[in-house]
Amino acid sequence: MLRYATLFLLLCSFSSANALAEEDNSGRKGILADPLDFSKPPTLPKIQAPTKQQIQSSMDRGVAFLLKVQNPNGSWGSATQTKGLNIYAPVPGAHHAFRAGTTGLCIAALVETAGDDPAASAAIDRSEAWLMEHLGGLRRATGDAMYNIWGHAYSIQALVRLRGRKPEDVERRKRIDAMIRQQFDMLTRYESVDGGWGYYDFRYQARKPTSSSISFVNGAVLIALAEARDIGLEPPKKIVDRAIAATNRQRKKDFSYLYGEYLNRTPMRGINRPGGSLGRTQCCNAALRAWGDDTITDNVTENWLYRLYVRNGWLDIGRKRPIPHESWMQVAGYFYYFGHYYAGVALSQIRPEEQPPYQAMLAKLMLDRQEKNGSWWDYPLYNYHQQYGTAFALLTLKRCQ
Repeated sequence: MLRYATLFLLLCSFSSANALAEEDNSGRKGILADPLDFSKPPTLPKIQAPTKQQIQSSMDRGVAFLLKVQNPNGSWGSATQTKGLNIYAPVPGAHHAFRAGTTGLCIAALVETAGDDPAASAAIDRSEAWLMEHLGGLRRATGDAMYNIWGHAYSIQALVRLRGRKPEDVERRKRIDAMIRQQFDMLTRYESVDGGWGYYDFRYQARKPTSSSISFVNGAVLIALAEARDIGLEPPKKIVDRAIAATNRQRKKDFSYLYGEYLNRTPMRGINRPGGSLGRTQCCNAALRAWGDDTITDNVTENWLYRLYVRNGWLDIGRKRPIPHESWMQVAGYFYYFGHYYAGVALSQIRPEEQPPYQAMLAKLMLDRQEKNGSWWDYPLYNYHQQYGTAFALLTLKRCQ
């Protein structure tokens, strides 16, 4: 462990120095590079856009992978495929959360991309039964580990999509609505004293979490809550308002975001610079825009979609690295497909006529990184990574069609 800690510190130091060499839009390098100009859209690179057939073929392979690896009980993922260095995951609660979050994402992906396929429809039915049976028992694993936040957020997104299936079954819809409202209650219970949410509480581990508000966690939850709102299920205004305020406290002038509020005194640390924020900027901007923030204009979104493509190396070089935050800008591998999914969400918020070139860029990134078995993955997380990575990629590609 000492060896890993030393490596991490060296990389953090190098990433901070490397941050000073970030490029601006003109390609110049240096500390005094010009900031992004949000008064206009970016000048886009010329790329060979994937065809509709290529995108659909890629999605079909991803769907086939998810169907192949679904657990017999209807869920996705397990606490197997361990390695010498594992992310902190106190049993069994952490894995309950990982499985719920992964299953929620896989449900959302299958409903959006293959809901009419008989095999996929049967898989969705099995996963719905699992979710209904197990989601109600999801809680924080220990005083300091609250991965359940991810489970609550992504289960809301799954339930919103499940609600649109079988509209003639009124009792089923009532049950789904009740389950969504229960997730509202859980998110209220586990809201940080600072507003918003975190997934660790290394302060006091109190009944009301004293975790630091984490920007991208807030963003993911706010987008899930906005989806529930849009189908007529209004989340508690208090937690929404507090999460928005907490996220705005972490927003920088260039619409990048601190990793967490606990880092607010080191805004120029690598992880808090634009390259370090690349995997969470799309999420936070999309979330605030979904809740009515008109400062996040189409130009802001388009400039950050452009930057995600031309500076993709900041994220890609961290992909598949086994130690969290070991890469330049302290990027962790698990930000890769997370960041691109929310880029797809942000893309869907801009004017339809402006979307095609950004769809082409996102689709190209996804198609180039698909594995031979049809999956996508970015961080070796027990036996959840291929499943959640594939779900994120499918949801991204759906927004590129």
